[in-house]
Amino acid sequence: MGAEPEPVPVNPAAAAVVFLVSFPAHGHVSPMLRLARALATRGVAATVAVPDFVHRRIVGNVGAGVELASIESGVPDDGEGEPPGFASFAHSMEHRMPASLEAMLLKKKTTPRHGDVAACLVIADVLASWAVPVAARCGVPAVGFWPAMLATYRVVAAIPELIDEGLISDLGIPISVRRLNNGEQKVNGDQQIGDSLHVLPAELELSTAELPWLVGDAACQKSRFTFWLRTMERAKGFRAILVNTFPGEVIADSAGEHLLHASLVLQILQVGPLPTKGAFGCDLLLDDSPPAKNPSMWQTDDTCMDWLDQQREGSVIYVSFGSWVASIGPDAINELALGLEATGRPFIWALKDEPSWREGLPRQYTSGSIAGRGKIVGWAPQEDVLQHKAVGCYLTHCGWNSTLEAIQHGVRLLCYPVAGDQFINCAYIVKMWQTGIRLWSTERSVVHDCVERIMEGEEGRRMQEKVVELRERVMLDETRCAAKRNLDSFVDGIMREDFVLGQLSL
Repeated sequence: MGAEPEPVPVNPAAAAVVFLVSFPAHGHVSPMLRLARALATRGVAATVAVPDFVHRRIVGNVGAGVELASIESGVPDDGEGEPPGFASFAHSMEHRMPASLEAMLLKKKTTPRHGDVAACLVIADVLASWAVPVAARCGVPAVGFWPAMLATYRVVAAIPELIDEGLISDLGIPISVRRLNNGEQKVNGDQQIGDSLHVLPAELELSTAELPWLVGDAACQKSRFTFWLRTMERAKGFRAILVNTFPGEVIADSAGEHLLHASLVLQILQVGPLPTKGAFGCDLLLDDSPPAKNPSMWQTDDTCMDWLDQQREGSVIYVSFGSWVASIGPDAINELALGLEATGRPFIWALKDEPSWREGLPRQYTSGSIAGRGKIVGWAPQEDVLQHKAVGCYLTHCGWNSTLEAIQHGVRLLCYPVAGDQFINCAYIVKMWQTGIRLWSTERSVVHDCVERIMEGEEGRRMQEKVVELRERVMLDETRCAAKRNLDSFVDGIMREDFVLGQLSL
């Protein structure tokens, strides 16, 4: 991996000191760093606190005015190969990391800045809810950050409803496969559910089999569900939640500025999509610095950009399943590889160079270049790839960061959700926005047919029109400027005197 980035001095004249505590996964660290940059350009002294095993892996400059701090985790990690997984650091988040963060907060809170007491705020990733009681012990107000869709938060917040309706057990396991829709629908041909369940729009057609905590085997699912219950209980301690989505995202109860949460009303500020510098439209960043890439936990292989330069416009299939969930399995990898080859189209596949991820690749793929038409890299500079004119579609796991980046660059999506919130994201892409199609199987014939559908013909052209319309709405229209106003309002609130006294009021 690259050398650790040099800490960037924070703005000494800043009136507020904000600690942003991230959940230790690439899809969470990346938007948290973008949020920190947006706050720093507004005069906030922003420190992003990440576990030590993340800190040593971050490649690239975190941005002017942003400091990167390391939280002691006690998790064994040499900085090479796969980073620790959820099972490895879950115990540390509850029993080791809190003491390290508490020491940081107390030190910063008691340090005068130009004769004034430094105001201090914690912005905690909702999944890093362990930071909420730490902030409370230190007398520091806490605000949540949700890096995914507001709709996904709504599903998790609806756990009591799902239990009361008999859709899931007290352990989070589906009792029956039913739709997460409001209104009536048929189940098993004739059984009806009334209109008492209001979680997601009916047109999404999502079911209890696609809930965010249903990851892995039964034991893993129960563990994740327990994690979510604790997380949502702690979320009651947030003064507000910043959401990395665009104003206007549709959920069943049309919640915009507020969200009902277990008899509490939390203020919701939609502040996304949080871009790297250089995005067009009403930019969330205020400085005039040149475009900068967001730091990554992975070293990118930039040779793919030279390869893309040699391809015909709109001809390339980009494939990536992110970095967090496990490999899709050797059989699926094999069929997908043969399906891509059968299309006869050029493709670039970002596939981690780890045995567990590449097991199942056909022999002709091991060189990293397939008959001059395909290229496999360990990690791609994704935003650069997606904005390249040669890319025609993106075969994705539907992670929220990937979804937002595809929207920002106007790329159609071939969706293969694997776990977590990806099924909800996929449903919005396919059913609500109509900017992609779902790949129900990696069987080679299915891959071939779906690629042809999305790259050619009337259906593909219609999806391209839809994604261009969505990009304009998200990036150029009033929704984009509304996100900027929300961030401005948030910073104004934390700069006021009542914030210094610990009474956050937005």
